[in-house]
Amino acid sequence: MKFTLSWLRAHLETEAPLADILAALNTIGLEVEGVEDRGAALASFRIAHVVEAVQHPNADRLRALKVDAGDGKLLSVVCGAPNARAGMKGVLALPGAFIPGTGITLKRGEIRGVASEAMMLSAREMGLGDDHSGIVDLPEDAPLGESYVRWAGMDDPIIEISVTPNRGDALSVHGVARDLAAAGLGRLRPVQPAQVAAAYPAPLRWEIADPRACRWVLGRGIRGLRNGPSPQWLQDWLVAIGQRPINALVDVTNLFTYGLGRPLHVFDVAKVRGGTLTLRMAREGEELAALNGKTYALTAEDGVIADEAGPESLGGIIGGSHTGCDEGTRECFIECAVFDPVRIALSGRRHDIRTDARARFERGVDQALPPVALDLATALMIELCGGEASEVAAAGAEPDWRRSAMLRFERLAGLGGAEVAPDEAVGILERLGFMVEARDAGSVTVAVPSWRNDIAAKGALDQAPGLPAERARAAAEGCAQVEPEADLVEEVLRIQGLDRILPVSLPVAGIVPPPALSAKQARAVLARRVLAARGMLDCVSFGFMEAKVAALFGEAPAALRLENPIAADLDQMRPTPVASLLQAAARNAARGYPDAALAELGAAYRSASPEGQLQVAAGIRTGHTPRHWAEASRPVDAMDAKGDALAVLAALGVPMAAVSVTTDAPGFYHPGRSGVLRQGPRTVLATFGEIHPRARAALDLVGPAVGFEVFLDAIPEPKRRKRGAPDLPAFQPVRRDFAFLVDEGVPAEAVLRAARGADKALVTEVVLFDRYAGDKLPEGKVSLAIQAVLQPRAATLTDAEIEAAAAKVVAAVGKATGAVLRG
Repeated sequence: MKFTLSWLRAHLETEAPLADILAALNTIGLEVEGVEDRGAALASFRIAHVVEAVQHPNADRLRALKVDAGDGKLLSVVCGAPNARAGMKGVLALPGAFIPGTGITLKRGEIRGVASEAMMLSAREMGLGDDHSGIVDLPEDAPLGESYVRWAGMDDPIIEISVTPNRGDALSVHGVARDLAAAGLGRLRPVQPAQVAAAYPAPLRWEIADPRACRWVLGRGIRGLRNGPSPQWLQDWLVAIGQRPINALVDVTNLFTYGLGRPLHVFDVAKVRGGTLTLRMAREGEELAALNGKTYALTAEDGVIADEAGPESLGGIIGGSHTGCDEGTRECFIECAVFDPVRIALSGRRHDIRTDARARFERGVDQALPPVALDLATALMIELCGGEASEVAAAGAEPDWRRSAMLRFERLAGLGGAEVAPDEAVGILERLGFMVEARDAGSVTVAVPSWRNDIAAKGALDQAPGLPAERARAAAEGCAQVEPEADLVEEVLRIQGLDRILPVSLPVAGIVPPPALSAKQARAVLARRVLAARGMLDCVSFGFMEAKVAALFGEAPAALRLENPIAADLDQMRPTPVASLLQAAARNAARGYPDAALAELGAAYRSASPEGQLQVAAGIRTGHTPRHWAEASRPVDAMDAKGDALAVLAALGVPMAAVSVTTDAPGFYHPGRSGVLRQGPRTVLATFGEIHPRARAALDLVGPAVGFEVFLDAIPEPKRRKRGAPDLPAFQPVRRDFAFLVDEGVPAEAVLRAARGADKALVTEVVLFDRYAGDKLPEGKVSLAIQAVLQPRAATLTDAEIEAAAAKVVAAVGKATGAVLRG
């Protein structure tokens, strides 16, 4: 919201300086966003008279001037402007003045042998435009020696404030003045109703065909007028706030929009078809050629003002160009209506139309002001354009805006945190326009003024339809009591000054703050860190992809098909993030980066239900491992993906001894080079393996590629155990190596699991450290070498005890896998 200081003083009788006004606006909640003082940079410039202008003796394109600055002393000025002549008046800058258009500070000098003691200025040199064809030529009656800024009316700062969505009344200069007057910065100049005599019947009549389009509308005609430019004071105000003056009739409507927060519209009666303006909902196929030069296709949810030819205005938002007023208008019809704020907001958003009228109607306008505003606008238009007024045409009825609100004085401190005396609180409310209906020692009940649509009004949001009747009733009664009182508390405290409210820290729930992340969120963060530490780049990709690509990685049901995709090849929710990462790797490989290690924490979609959306930590590796001096680079394989998955599971607290591997990996993995990590027979923790050649070929991914998925939702939360002293056995462990000859189809995991279970009290760790297959072994056999750690608790192990434990390991492995010790 923008307004000039002079415009504010037209509504507020005050001698307060600009600095005090700005400070008050901030303290009462109308935050100042900026102040533009257009005359500050031009304050030193004066109106001067050119007494003499002759040709420069040493330059063809320069003239030597004698200039009177108003003190009777003639100054020598060298000027290159072609319009410099004797007898003219212009703008003079004296030495020491800063020239905004050129960025220089003026100094006395000499130009080709002639002294130059000042400078005559062009519009561009003053920063007032691009015209530099000559110096500014002022009228003959411009006062000699007067400040140019003061004479030109540029000593009028422009103030811009931020208005919160609930304060529609503050989108008017009068509303801002009312708040400042309530804060003690002057006296509000009241709106004086105008008395306008009716000279003839209204030229047009109203008809409200649909109450959704409008609830109350007034109109009045003016005939015999002469439309033309508006007076300079009105043009200056509009230009200052960024509005373009059009003509007197239109400019008056803008004056009322900003001055009183009351949008108006004027129709040229001669251009209206038929004698009736109908307020109705638009019909399918109708269009509006608007005043902004655009044409809008209307919908059945748009309220319009229409004549016999069709829509002539999008009610409360923008008028139509066909019936707009111009210099040829001889009879106009002023529209002053009350529209539904929600419908105005929805129509404005639907068509992306941002107008000053929409901004005010969607926040709520003064619902009692239309008759007064219509008379005032009629009187001003007649004053500026002449003519005579018609009778008032009306339709609908004034909305039932009258309502009350109660304030308990103790709530000012209890809710607002500031002590305010009851008399002072009541005085503030009265200065804001609230009328006292009843008062006792503990509370006051006030009538809410018509311009405060945000206090004690029914909310625009409906209750949830599924609420039980008793709960819905209690909630509605509670809102009706609490919300208006909270609004009154805010009004008292902001007018008293928001800076007077003492800052108070929020109560501390405990000495140690609760964790910021839930256990599920913490697991996700930890998984991301683990993968990053293993050299994988964290990615964020779309959750959807092309349906035929998704089908390579699992089912692509129609229930997961997008009805309105952002692109034709992004029409299916992905079954796994691995697919998205492989697509990214393929794009990188096509651009010369075949070796990639990418990871993502994202969603995998298996069905349309909430249970069908899985949180997955996924990753892929393509190409070769990094080159290193200690180890030769090699193609990535399934064990790289398995290592990544196991690292994530271990970091998340999954007991590795309980993890088993099966070979039933999904079909997008290579059979025989993939696996599933399980905890027990049913819980699938992760999948891993080499990507199937068919999937790689479909994605144009050349070279080896492996991937994994860790299903974070399937990982149980680790049991919270009380931390005790670390388990540090007093006796030295014993390590024994075993080499077993087994069938090549026996998983190494089976050997390890059997060895661990041979003596659970004594065997604390078993690891595989070698696998051998070659011509020295029988056909179909492999050698698996393991190391078992025997950790005594009661005493150091004797040789006999060690041999007995070793025999248990051999027997357990042989029984479980058919393995024998290798000789």
